[in-house]
Amino acid sequence: MNLVSIRIITADVEALIKFYEHITKATIKRFTPDFAELQTKTATLAIGSINTLQYFGGDSVAQAAKNRTTIIEFKVVDVEKEYNRLAPFLEPFIVQKPTIMPWGNNSLLFRDPDGNLVNLFTPITLEPNKKLGPTN
Repeated sequence: MNLVSIRIITADVEALIKFYEHITKATIKRFTPDFAELQTKTATLAIGSINTLQYFGGDSVAQAAKNRTTIIEFKVVDVEKEYNRLAPFLEPFIVQKPTIMPWGNNSLLFRDPDGNLVNLFTPITLEPNKKLGPTN
């Protein structure tokens, strides 16, 4: 089993497409007015409108802009460089400026227009501290 995609359900597909294209400098492929994908080497970030919920069991299956449990993560070569490039654009969305985490990543945290938490990170150690292992 391989994780290949994360899908965001939104009421504003266009806003998320523009946001993620700006962040990643990639072109997002729009398949229909209600569905688009950002494809990377390792996974796909799909963006679907609330109209697509009818195919998954109806409007009660998911709610746009209600996520507070998931972090969408992008590994970047230099998080400080990305922060400097994106700081003016991200100003209203920044949660935490680049910070070194205990597990060995330098991370920039911000929210997308729907409130989803996004992490741009750069590993800074060859062997992170056992990825969220005990701190003592």
